[in-house]
Amino acid sequence: MKEQSQLETMNQLLQLVAPGTPFRDGLENVLRAKTGALIVVGYSPEVMEVVDGGFSINCDFSPNYLYELAKMDGAIILSEDMRRILYANTQLIPNSSIPSIETGIRHRTAERVGKQTGKLVVSISQRRNIITLYQGNLRYALKEMGNILTKANQAIQTLEKYKAVLGQSFKNLSVLEFEELVTLQEVAHVVQRVEMVLRVKMEIKRYVTELGTEGRLIAMQLEELVDGVDEDAWYLLKDYAKDNSDEKIREIRLAMKKLSSDELLDASPIIRLLGYPHTASMAEESISPRGYRLLNKIPRLPLIIMNNLVERFARLPHIMMATIGELDDVDGIGEVRARAIKEGLKRIQDQMFIDRQI
Repeated sequence: MKEQSQLETMNQLLQLVAPGTPFRDGLENVLRAKTGALIVVGYSPEVMEVVDGGFSINCDFSPNYLYELAKMDGAIILSEDMRRILYANTQLIPNSSIPSIETGIRHRTAERVGKQTGKLVVSISQRRNIITLYQGNLRYALKEMGNILTKANQAIQTLEKYKAVLGQSFKNLSVLEFEELVTLQEVAHVVQRVEMVLRVKMEIKRYVTELGTEGRLIAMQLEELVDGVDEDAWYLLKDYAKDNSDEKIREIRLAMKKLSSDELLDASPIIRLLGYPHTASMAEESISPRGYRLLNKIPRLPLIIMNNLVERFARLPHIMMATIGELDDVDGIGEVRARAIKEGLKRIQDQMFIDRQI
């Protein structure tokens, strides 16, 4: 949970300093001028405890004002919303007992102020031309746009490969579901592939955030590649989790994010998260899906109808074998929809077997 919270905080920070924002324009101006700067975002009693001297500005923020004020040696204090410059040329005197891994005076001060106040502190190195962000225990050095774009494109290529493997895994699972040959081991394998795709997606999203306006094309590629993955992941768990209530599914997905890379490659933790004891015999035991994932592929079939079908027939094979009359008896399903369900599942089944032969 702590790791997730740190990722969210990091994404929020990157959004504040993303290219295209006035704040980032100001930081870039300072960077190009090689004057260096120390900037605190947020005015609070904790901040004022470490501020000494300087003078009150209290003017509207602009990139040019920030650049001009950075020419002075002192720190600059901005309002929480970054719309106003409150103080300039101030000296920051944080608690010297706060540990710091930095060696330069400006960066060490920034790190200690970030930890002591919990506010975002930005330090721009005069010699190394690096912008570093500090808040609490978080520290992040912004990278050059070219490097981020290269990494983002490499991650997109990785995602394309992972998505292709995931697509094939889902097809294989569908065939096994129709043949009633699914095992927990097979389900765990598909869950692994889903989580791998989602992890690469999160990494690319961070690149997109850091790229700001420069990341539009990457964002469009990402959206196209991961379209439908979250929905398939949700219904996969609805099909196979022992307790498939919405609350429990959310818990499982959150727990999946916490698994280490090594744990993710092992079927045991995943089978346990699904609610089953993991033994060699259990992993190879047949399990039947409830049918949510495949029913979701039938056009215009509401979730409430899927719930009614699963409540009535319990498992996909029973839904497949049901007559049109039996389907018609389910609450909310008329004869027309019953035929659509029957024909829809048959069409999906035929397509899966055709794909397998190809």
